[in-house]
Amino acid sequence: EYQVILGSLEFCLSVEPRHYLVSKTVEEVQKIIQQLTTEISYKATRFQAISNSGIHNENIKVWTRDLVAKTAVELQVSVWTWALHSPLLGLRRGSFPLYHLSHCFFTDKVTVLESFSSVVRVAVETSEFQVEVELAPTVEIPTCWPEKARWPRCLKRWPSQEKVQCIKSLGFDLLARSNYHWQLCFSRAEHILMEGLDEDGGCRMKCFRVMRQMKEDIWCAGNKPVITAYHLQTVLFWTCEKYPRTKDWRCFHEAFLRLVQKLHKCVSQHFLKHYFVKNTNLLKYANTSDLDVVASKLAVFLENPVFCLD
Repeated sequence: EYQVILGSLEFCLSVEPRHYLVSKTVEEVQKIIQQLTTEISYKATRFQAISNSGIHNENIKVWTRDLVAKTAVELQVSVWTWALHSPLLGLRRGSFPLYHLSHCFFTDKVTVLESFSSVVRVAVETSEFQVEVELAPTVEIPTCWPEKARWPRCLKRWPSQEKVQCIKSLGFDLLARSNYHWQLCFSRAEHILMEGLDEDGGCRMKCFRVMRQMKEDIWCAGNKPVITAYHLQTVLFWTCEKYPRTKDWRCFHEAFLRLVQKLHKCVSQHFLKHYFVKNTNLLKYANTSDLDVVASKLAVFLENPVFCLD
C-alpha cells in the first residue's frame, strides 16, 4: 500500500496557474495561426483556414511543457479538393504548406524554422514566450470510421454507448506524413473523450494535469521529451476504460497512482497501444535508452510517492 506524502498543497494548486498560462498562450497562438492559415486559404483554396473557435479547438494540441511549448497544429484540407487533384491523395509541389507560407505576408510574430516532408515548423512569438508550431496538411473524413480502428472493444463500460455513437459519427482525419503516406488521426474523438471526462464528479482531469506537470518537471523534462502529453492522454484513456466506475475516481491519491503505475508499465515494456488502432505501438520508434531513464524515475517515485516542488 502506497503512502502519498504531499510536501505542500502548493504542488496541486500550482497545476491550475500553469494550466491557465498554457491556455492563454495557446489562445494567442491560435489567433495568429488563424490569420496565417486564412491568408494561405486565399492563395490556395484546397486549404481551409483553422477557425478561431477558442482554446478547445481540436486542431490545437500541446505536447510539451508551457515555457518551451511545442504545439502541433493541423492545417485542415478539403477532402474533395484533394481527391480532385490526385485520386491517390498524393501531395504535389504546390500542395506543400511551405510553398504557400513562403508567399504569405509575415509579421514579426511568425518565422519559418524548417520544412521536412509535408510538415512545416514555424516559431510564433506570444506575449510570454516563443512557441514552436508544426503545420501539417490534414484530410477530413467526416461521418466515416476507419476499418483499422476496431473500437470500442467488446463489453467495455467506458465510454458510454451514447458517447461512442457521437464519436464515430464525427469520423476521423488523415494526417500527411510524407508525399504519399498518411496517418490516421482521431483529434475530434479524443477531444470529445477529454471534454466530458469528469461528468460524474471524478478527478480524472486533475490526475492528468498533475501527471503532466510531474512529467515535465521531474520524469521527462526537455524540449523534445521521449514521453509527450499525447502518451499521457493515451494512458489516461486506457485507465478510464479499465476503471469505468465513478468510485474509482473519487480518491485523487489512489487514482493518480494507478495512472503512474500504468505509465511505468508501458514505458518499462517500451509498449503503449494506440487507443483506437489496436496494433499500433506509440513507443515503437522511441529511443529505448531515454525510455529506460524515464522508467527508472517512475520506479523511484512509486517506491515512495512524493509530490515535491524544487
